[in-house]
Amino acid sequence: MALEDIVAEMQSQADKLKELNHTILFDLGDDGKVLLDATGGEVKIVANPESDEAETTLVLSPESMTKLINGDLNPMVAFTLGKLKVFGSKGIALKLSSLLDQ
Repeated sequence: MALEDIVAEMQSQADKLKELNHTILFDLGDDGKVLLDATGGEVKIVANPESDEAETTLVLSPESMTKLINGDLNPMVAFTLGKLKVFGSKGIALKLSSLLDQ
């Protein structure tokens, strides 16, 4: 799935991400980065943001990201298998996980 498709899929789920109230950077390697900013009452999703600054950074492949968004990959399983690396607040990553499970 292309970066634009991942951003579009995330946008379609923005309503359930409003409760996150944090910033997360998804590092998809050579395919680019996606910044999820759920602070300030609205959700902003930006492909290849100018700044990599976020409270938590998740490093994963585009394939794993697509499965994660679609609910086909449990975030805890992905982390355990090494398909997902978390830098920064693990609590924020867990909060995102619980929102994606809804």
